[in-house]
Amino acid sequence: MMIASDESDNVMSPDEDNEENLHQASRWYAVQVASGCENRVKLNLEQRIETLDVANRILQIEIPQTPILKPQKGTKPKEGSEKVFPGYVLVRMVMDDDTWQVVKNTPNVINFVGAEQKRRYGRGRGHVKPMPLSASEVERIFKQAQEQKPIIKIDMAAGDKILVLSGPFKDFEGEVIEVSPERSKLKALLSIFGRDTPVELEFNQVQKQS
Repeated sequence: MMIASDESDNVMSPDEDNEENLHQASRWYAVQVASGCENRVKLNLEQRIETLDVANRILQIEIPQTPILKPQKGTKPKEGSEKVFPGYVLVRMVMDDDTWQVVKNTPNVINFVGAEQKRRYGRGRGHVKPMPLSASEVERIFKQAQEQKPIIKIDMAAGDKILVLSGPFKDFEGEVIEVSPERSKLKALLSIFGRDTPVELEFNQVQKQS
C-alpha cells in the first residue's frame, strides 16, 4: 500500500498553478462609464465575463461606496450609501487583447483611465493605453470606503433659504452661509432682534425652503 507524502499533498495541478499565476498578474484598473450607469455596467460586465469565458482573467468588479445618512422630516435619518467615484467602476483583471475588448465593448463603458497615445498619422484622438492603479491607491480607496463613518448628506449650499425646525431658533428663517458635511452642521444668517446674526445649526434642525 502506498502512502501519499506531505509534499505530494502540497503540489498544485497545472490548472491551479496557472490560476495562481493569473491571480498574481492581475491589476486594478479604473473604467470610466456613463453617468448613473455604474451598477448597470457592473451587472452587464459580470454577465459578459461568464458568456465570453474570461472569468479567470477578469476577477473582480467593484463600485466603492461610503455610508451616508439622509435627513428625514420628523424621523431619524435614513441610512444609505454614496459612490466614492461617481462615473467610474474598478476592475481587477489581467490585461490582454481579449479582456480589454470585453470591458471596452460593454454597454455604457466610455474608456479605461490611462495615457492617451497620439495617432502617428492623420487627425483625431489616439488610443488610450490603460494604466493600472498603484497598490497604494487601491489600498487608500478601499480603506476609505470601509472605514468612513456615516455622514449626514444634505442638499444645501451657501445662499439657500432655510427654516429652523427645532432648538432655540425654531421657526426662524435665514440664509445659509457655510456648509460643513464632515461635521453635519451649517452656518446661517438669522435675523435676531433686527440684526443678521450667524448661527451654527445641525443639519436635522433645518429645512430648505423652496
